[in-house]
Amino acid sequence: MTENDIKDRAVGAIMGAFVGDALGLGPHWYYDLNELRRDYGDWIGGYTDPRPDRYHIGCKAGQLSQAGFILKLTLRSLVECGGYDHDDFCRRMDEELFPLLDGTPVSGPGNYTSQSIREVWRRRVEQKLPWGQTGSHADTTEAIERTLAIAVRYAFQPDRLAAAVTGNTMLTQTDHLVVSMTVAYGVVLGHLVQGHRLDSELSAKLMKLVKAGELPFHAVTNDDLKPPRPGDPDPPRAGRFASPDALLTPSYMAAAAADPDIRLEPAWKVSMVYGMPCAIYHQLPAAYYLAARFHDNFESAVLHAINGGGQNQARAILTGALTGAQTGLTGIPQRFLDGLEDHTGLLKLAESLAGMVRGV
Repeated sequence: MTENDIKDRAVGAIMGAFVGDALGLGPHWYYDLNELRRDYGDWIGGYTDPRPDRYHIGCKAGQLSQAGFILKLTLRSLVECGGYDHDDFCRRMDEELFPLLDGTPVSGPGNYTSQSIREVWRRRVEQKLPWGQTGSHADTTEAIERTLAIAVRYAFQPDRLAAAVTGNTMLTQTDHLVVSMTVAYGVVLGHLVQGHRLDSELSAKLMKLVKAGELPFHAVTNDDLKPPRPGDPDPPRAGRFASPDALLTPSYMAAAAADPDIRLEPAWKVSMVYGMPCAIYHQLPAAYYLAARFHDNFESAVLHAINGGGQNQARAILTGALTGAQTGLTGIPQRFLDGLEDHTGLLKLAESLAGMVRGV
């Protein structure tokens, strides 16, 4: 991989996430697929306005939701600080986001505030609690949607990636299973930026990092998940996460996508297989599947994520970042970039971050 290839993948991951976010603005959270088709037709192929009686009312096609707003905030912090600065991120949340919220769902950037961010706002603004006592047990992908920028920044430094993503995630979400899955996603994304492909071999590469103590997961099995032998010592715990299972999921999904005997047609029906709701354990398998199946076709990946309904915005953000990291920015159709509000500003930020990927 050349430096230009790595930069292209890093920018592709960030811009892919922004594209996925904006694509979900109009058709967000339709759990009745007949209703989704009634309002948006048989196939959603681009940015759309939200309906007046739905989520994100008042927003326009190509704009970002609050998830995109927070991703941009995180990106600016990383770029201006040269890396992840915990205090700077918290300050920006205090000064740039929280004054725009009122604690209700229909408020703030994008005209909708997620459960976990509302809880942080209540604890931080109303209860005056310090950062570190602000997280809740929300089980969504909310933290992934911003920490993916951190993962890109530290793509070649998995130990720093895991530490920074863990610390940032726990500001809003404290369930250790959610945190472990969030960190695992970040590690996967970092490997894709390095040049690896989301395939059946990827998890084995991640497990080698666990064995080397570079990722904070505990593993009791030997290589290739072979059982421990009599007399083998209990391996030392590398970190806080009880098992490496979150690192194994991506390759299982990739294997399913490549198996000719396992067919989901059309591919958007992956949302029906793994579930349409917001929880992280519904979202991640679908995103991994789509990003593996359409590893070289960004448009197909994100549009199948959107057309599956339910929490399709999160699904498209996660899929967009994973697929964009594989296709690079050059693989993202220009119409998706041109249709984003302030696409030049977003691209400039993404390119600035990409320039730091190799740095310490």
